[in-house]
Amino acid sequence: MASVHESLYFNPMMTNGVVHANVFGIKDWVTPYKISVLALLYDMTATKITLPERRRLNKLILPLQQVMDRSVCSCLCVCVCVCVHCCAGVGAHVVLLCCCQGPDLTLGQFLKTVEECCPQAAYAVKLRLHEMADGELKDMEYFFSTLPTPFTAFDSEAYKTSVVGLFMRHMLLAYNKLSFSQVYKLYKSLQHYYHSHYAKPADGQAGLPALAADDSDMDLTSTEDTVGDRMDKEELDGPLHESELRNDNNPSRGPLSQKQAEYFLARQAYLLKNDENKALKPAALQEELNNMLKFNPDFAEAHYLNYLNSMRVQDIFLSAHSLLHYFDRLILSGNEGKSNGDEGYGRSLRYAALNLASLHCRFGHYQQADLALQEAIRIAQESNDHVCLQHCLSWLYTLEQMRGSDSTVLTEDSVKMAAHFCLPYLASLGIQSLVQQGATQGKTAHKLMDALKDTDILHWKHSLSELIEISLAQTTSIWRMYGKSTMALQQAQLLLNMSSLEPVNFGVQQNNTEAFAVALCHLAELHAEQGLYSAVSEILLHLKEQFPPHSQHAKLWMLCDLKIQFERHMNEGKYHLAEPLVTAISALNKTEGLYRKAQVLKALNRSTEAYSILQRLQAHCEKTKCTEVVIRVMLSTAELHWESSGFSTALPLLLQALALARQHHLQSLASESILHLAFTQLMLGVPEQALSVLHEAIEPVLAHGSVMDKGRALLLTARCQMAVAGFRPNGHGRADLHLAVLAVDTLKEATAYFSKLSCKERLRDVHFLQAQLHHALGQTSQRNKSAMLFRLLDQELQSPAPPVSMRL
Repeated sequence: MASVHESLYFNPMMTNGVVHANVFGIKDWVTPYKISVLALLYDMTATKITLPERRRLNKLILPLQQVMDRSVCSCLCVCVCVCVHCCAGVGAHVVLLCCCQGPDLTLGQFLKTVEECCPQAAYAVKLRLHEMADGELKDMEYFFSTLPTPFTAFDSEAYKTSVVGLFMRHMLLAYNKLSFSQVYKLYKSLQHYYHSHYAKPADGQAGLPALAADDSDMDLTSTEDTVGDRMDKEELDGPLHESELRNDNNPSRGPLSQKQAEYFLARQAYLLKNDENKALKPAALQEELNNMLKFNPDFAEAHYLNYLNSMRVQDIFLSAHSLLHYFDRLILSGNEGKSNGDEGYGRSLRYAALNLASLHCRFGHYQQADLALQEAIRIAQESNDHVCLQHCLSWLYTLEQMRGSDSTVLTEDSVKMAAHFCLPYLASLGIQSLVQQGATQGKTAHKLMDALKDTDILHWKHSLSELIEISLAQTTSIWRMYGKSTMALQQAQLLLNMSSLEPVNFGVQQNNTEAFAVALCHLAELHAEQGLYSAVSEILLHLKEQFPPHSQHAKLWMLCDLKIQFERHMNEGKYHLAEPLVTAISALNKTEGLYRKAQVLKALNRSTEAYSILQRLQAHCEKTKCTEVVIRVMLSTAELHWESSGFSTALPLLLQALALARQHHLQSLASESILHLAFTQLMLGVPEQALSVLHEAIEPVLAHGSVMDKGRALLLTARCQMAVAGFRPNGHGRADLHLAVLAVDTLKEATAYFSKLSCKERLRDVHFLQAQLHHALGQTSQRNKSAMLFRLLDQELQSPAPPVSMRL
């Protein structure tokens, strides 16, 4: 039911398009739903209710008044980062607050909520509404005349200083302002509001059963969700048609009251920041905002929420449009009278330019972002706003990082200035950025961890919960980059089990930030490396629910999911399934897509194409200083040389990759390089040296490596042991039986790892070598078993087995 007050459809406080006071013209008005609330309050003040029931009803009513005088939506911050901080001091009764401060409820919903608290009060409300709806207009007039007057009810809860008295006074003032035609329409709307609850779905007409004391006559199971009509100003004094009262499919199409709008914006902004899944869908929220702006285009906070909603779906045009409208309305609203200093037009203008720069940065429009950033710096310098300048400096080094330039000097300057002006948030962000740059530049782990420890002390001192989460996610990423999977797993679990310092409002807790997405993606990849694909599916399912495809951080889990699928198909030898994934990976990350395309081409024996892609990729990554990909490309290029028996040609590449990995303390890639180096030495006929080198890498691989890496390392160890023992492919020569027995045990362990991944091609190689060993040791039954398993896998794969000696 919308307002029936004429002033709602024009704003008497607006002159020349500028809103000087209340943006909606009136704070509240009478609706059938609020008449129901008044009936409940009247019953609470007039009858004796048990103390537990009264407490439950107070919990239902009080949140309505506690938030009434809080302009919660004015707390939408003009901030550099794209987020909203809303002041919504709501207690534990969030659901009931939604009912009171949100759009008007249907009678069935309201009665059900009251009946859960006090059945006696619910029956009294139904009886009161029945008297008015089935009576005459004078019955509604009589009801308002009998309400306790806040100025005279000294001994009642409706006294003027009480929250109940405040609400009643608002309703009485709004009712007394209505003209006779408006009172009549309010009465007809009340009749429709009441009768629609008892209407039979079959005939669709308002059929009200006789009201009796029997509880069976008070059926609250009606599924009708009808609300009164919304009436335009020009229709207020016209004839009343039945079509005006029936609007079942469009329950909320008129303007909201100021309190309803403020609560709606505060709730949606908070949910977008902390738990996007509980917010309205982008299309539904856009529709509600359009309806709100249709009745008041100068509502600045609605434009800002529109901006946030557009960012959810990556709509660059609408997000920029809404952001500019927000600052335009903020300036025109008259709330900022100064042109310089901490307040005023100048502040809005410089932060508008800063927000615009951050918007273009997010969409990769670096030139436009630079222009907006320079404009913000110029305005901030004119007004001597050091805080804004520090935000600009933070975005300046961020922009340089996005462009691929070295921003170390800028970042250090930003940290020093932020500490000078006592801005711990910006100082900590700068230190975290320096840690990230140091990790890519080869700084040692203890220096990076010491820096993060210092920032953590700062975070806990100032209760910077968001930065604590970022620090833990960054630590997880650093440990993974260094190849310490156990430490990475520990840090990820620590973040996911940490209780947030943020206040819990609207029943949600902040858990949809980028830090959580990064930690969960690392957790999924770590489980995938160990072959725990059922756990991976559960983690990814949670990620998809927590970060919908249209959300800002959804591409993190999308890329993670695609990479896990790709590696699984490659391990299982299903190259025809891995090849289509390359296009999807390239759409999210071009570098990763190119690398995996080369892997697929190499597996399909299209070596020339794979080599060409790897060369281009290596040149690009050396230019962008992406060391990890450079090392992986070198290892893949060496494998291509193996296929043409160019083992001596592969040696310089492998030594270069090993030196680079050790320089940047990348233990995982260093171990991988040693495995490749040992295989090359084995192929060059020096198995003793290969076995000696292999012992250096086997321990970190078994401690932190993936199941595939463990299996490959053990398979290579067994082959080196066989070569040192004197085994030859033709079976001639005297073998060292002690090393042969060790090789059998090693192959058995490798079989367990490859079986965990269903890596049938590798299992075929293992069974082939096992058959050779058992034959040399005279173990006929074991040899026959291994030979049978080899033959079964060879028939199942239906592809010629590549030479065992040509693959790691």
